[in-house]
Amino acid sequence: MQQVSMQTFEFRGNHYDYGVAQAKWLQSTKMLENREKEWRVRRPRFDININETKKIYQQFAPQIWEELMGIQDTLKMPLEQVLLNYGHYRVYAKDSGCSVFLGKNFMVRNYDYNPATYDGRFSLFQPTDGGYAQIGPTSRVTGRMDGMNEHGLSMGYNFMHRKKPGDGFVCYMIGRLILECCKNIDEAVSLLKEIPHRSSFSYILMDASNNSIIVEATPRSVVTKENILCTNHFEVLTHENRNYIKESVERYNRIENITNENLPLETAFEYFNNPDYEIYSKLFRSWSGTIHTSAYIPEQLEVKFALGENGYIHTFKFNEWLQGKPLDSLYVTGEIDSDIIFASE
Repeated sequence: MQQVSMQTFEFRGNHYDYGVAQAKWLQSTKMLENREKEWRVRRPRFDININETKKIYQQFAPQIWEELMGIQDTLKMPLEQVLLNYGHYRVYAKDSGCSVFLGKNFMVRNYDYNPATYDGRFSLFQPTDGGYAQIGPTSRVTGRMDGMNEHGLSMGYNFMHRKKPGDGFVCYMIGRLILECCKNIDEAVSLLKEIPHRSSFSYILMDASNNSIIVEATPRSVVTKENILCTNHFEVLTHENRNYIKESVERYNRIENITNENLPLETAFEYFNNPDYEIYSKLFRSWSGTIHTSAYIPEQLEVKFALGENGYIHTFKFNEWLQGKPLDSLYVTGEIDSDIIFASE
């Protein structure tokens, strides 16, 4: 069993300076070195078009482009390299797991992936130059794997497949765009129908009115459905599913058998974070081990977060932080049953 930790990061200011701060953090870690090694092993099978990428950011999130400029100016890195590593447009996201349950007033989620891709950073960002304040774990520095914004809009996503990719954003930047730009699920659905998608994912949304929806999105089609569960297969766009979805269906059935719409948050969190219930996964080398369990409570602007299995549940009162109160803790700690270390270590 490996002891793991993730750093909490608080920032209030403009996007460019936020990019500078993130680049300085990168310089203090091994993430730059690890990313360079990763690209040597897995050479890009796509081209980075700087003008195209800038144009799409100017259309949907010009402030995030300024964040990328802050990263570039600090790292003194060619813009093409910045976009390859942190732009998240037209790149690939590896296969993964993930499970989500929607209660009456909360969303609980397991993030299942390979620890070698995990930033190990939990970010709270309150921008002063546009865009909504947001809280959640970061993915590839500028992206988000799940999170909540100042309006209570909460999101997570689940991998479906990478076949027949399109020219578009990958999941972790799409998650960031949702939090950055949308107040409620209606706005988030509209955004998901407008932006281009690189690969196929389900996006699970809940807002401060406790409205929730699941959006099935591919480069070819975006549809919505009502459900309180989501694993790694489509239920509407079934023709888009991978050939092998047996494990996803079985995990879905296990969740369905032990949950209901009246399930308390504490019980749901236990089901997801305790390996005994077989929702939490230890398949880290297969890119589907559970690294964290998170719960978002939109009405209260509160987040509960546990790193690893049977983890200590850290509670973040986002509403208090938005009013200027700093966090009590600099780190989130836990244990995972793997010797694979985080990308920043």
